[in-house]
Amino acid sequence: MKRIAVLPGDGIGPEVTAEALRVLAAVAPDMETDVLGHVNADTFLAGGPALSDEDFTRIAGSDGALLGAVGDPRVTDPGYARDVLLRLRFDLDLYVNHRPAKLLHDRLSPLRDPGRRAIDCTVVRENTEGLYAGIGGTLRANTPHETAIDTELSTHRGVSRALEFAFAHATTSVCLVDKANAVPNNGSLWQRCFREAAARHPGLKTRHLYVDAAVMHLVDDPTAFDMIVANNAHGDILSDLTAQLAGGMGTAASANLNPETGFALCEPVHGSAPGLVGTQTANPLAAILSAALLLDHAGRDGEAAAVRDAVGRTIEKRLCTPDLGGSLSTSQTGTAVLDELS
Repeated sequence: MKRIAVLPGDGIGPEVTAEALRVLAAVAPDMETDVLGHVNADTFLAGGPALSDEDFTRIAGSDGALLGAVGDPRVTDPGYARDVLLRLRFDLDLYVNHRPAKLLHDRLSPLRDPGRRAIDCTVVRENTEGLYAGIGGTLRANTPHETAIDTELSTHRGVSRALEFAFAHATTSVCLVDKANAVPNNGSLWQRCFREAAARHPGLKTRHLYVDAAVMHLVDDPTAFDMIVANNAHGDILSDLTAQLAGGMGTAASANLNPETGFALCEPVHGSAPGLVGTQTANPLAAILSAALLLDHAGRDGEAAAVRDAVGRTIEKRLCTPDLGGSLSTSQTGTAVLDELS
């Protein structure tokens, strides 16, 4: 991976992305960056496209991408975010959403029992099908008889390739989460594909949970999970839960992947947080850890590990923003990570 596209985006996105880029420059100085600073709500509100075809071509021509955040309270059209983030996911066929969750320090855990705090698991979410495929519509809108329909789409190919990624990257076990008892058609396809994938990976333990039970078991003992795989909607919810169990959104990184092409779009999942803009209190660690994921998928495992170790040490020393128990600003936290790297 030689060149990455950078979309700082909205809200705190530019602030946290700036710190991630400082870290990338330190550990991978040969990596070129193509910053698309105009892909944001200001451009959209001024009448421009959310993401132009020219911008998409620039991103697609890169080896990967780093995204800050998409979303602005001035924009009420849901098509804005969809035309940026979901277009990239769908048109680049980034069919895996990869969300690791590892507790970086005991004090960040919301769980009281020390024996159950050490979460170190991954949620793999199918990223291009399910309820987010955009199939549906509304009849008799804005009347007492309004009818809204959203269709959940699953294909054998789409489900199988997400499951294969989960099994290939699991350490000890894979847990399939679904709601097959209430959504039987999609559920039966997922379970059949799950059995097929398990047969190809006999060395891994397997487990199945309905999504309501999975949420309960995760809160009770998150250390019991290694790899969790789920459809688009369930994976979206479960990955936010595991992020919170691992210390909150301030350290939650994610990667949208196409393992065949090697393209990775990495992003913190905390959103644009408009209330924090300009206060220098936004936590940049999720963006920095997203940059580490980008390094992982570029085959630069040593650099990625160094970044994660440096982040862990800053948290341990409370050299971080107030949400993680420190007193540093956004830029000071980035500097603290750089100091640990050096």
